[in-house]
Amino acid sequence: MDLPGPVGFVLGGGGSLGAGQVGMLRALAERGVRPDLVVGTSVGSVNGSLLALDPAGAFERLDAIWRHMTRARVFPGGLFAQARTLRQHKTHLFANTGLAQVLRLGLGGDRDFAELTLPFGAVAVDTVTGSAVALTSGDLVSAVLASSAIPGVYPAVRREGRVLYDGGVLANVPIRQALAMGAKSLVVLDCAFPGHLPAVPATLAEALLFWATLSTRNQAVLEAELASADVPVVYLPGPPVRPVTPLDFGHTAELVEASYAASAAFLAHVVIKGPGLYGHPSGTY
Repeated sequence: MDLPGPVGFVLGGGGSLGAGQVGMLRALAERGVRPDLVVGTSVGSVNGSLLALDPAGAFERLDAIWRHMTRARVFPGGLFAQARTLRQHKTHLFANTGLAQVLRLGLGGDRDFAELTLPFGAVAVDTVTGSAVALTSGDLVSAVLASSAIPGVYPAVRREGRVLYDGGVLANVPIRQALAMGAKSLVVLDCAFPGHLPAVPATLAEALLFWATLSTRNQAVLEAELASADVPVVYLPGPPVRPVTPLDFGHTAELVEASYAASAAFLAHVVIKGPGLYGHPSGTY
């Protein structure tokens, strides 16, 4: 697949659904599609930081990490611990220490952006300005923790004079940020089941998930279509929809394999003919 460079890989957010990006990366590597820069939001910034550190070995490194990913590691503590954290801090249920440990394990310790092989942006939201920001320099772990700081779940990250939360609120699929970093073509790894919504909600939790998914899907559709007027945008299909929430880490192997199969089949028939949208957030090709 012949893409004009620099090729930007765009990794979207989606919690435990980020396992699907591991399969997508395997399919891309087998077709010889490699990034020149990487931008990620939330779990996409977790995966993206490891991709930018070691592009050649990213699939194997991420596959090993995700096979051992559990809810208890990422969201440590039971109900009593959550209640204690909320009472003490008022704004969140979980400490981000578990996620920080996962990051340091995958990255091989605390890292600086300057140590990465590829340019990388971790997208977060600045609570003072209400705008999405791409963090591209300095301490890497704190940047990824900021990009992954789900409101109400994790604490905000204070970094470089800013108070930062999860970028998924405004830029769950950070297409604009990749273009701003200089990408001339985009490969989008959206792990939130492109083209699919959760079932019609029957509970409060399901309703919140439904409307959050609808909001991020509309952002992805709008930005992908706008970007495709100027550059090729390859939008990989997600795996077949299944009843998995972003907090459920019990389906990692299925998500990796299903995403690999769907992406490999899609990439086998893609022919780039200039700017345009190849694949689509709505699930149509």
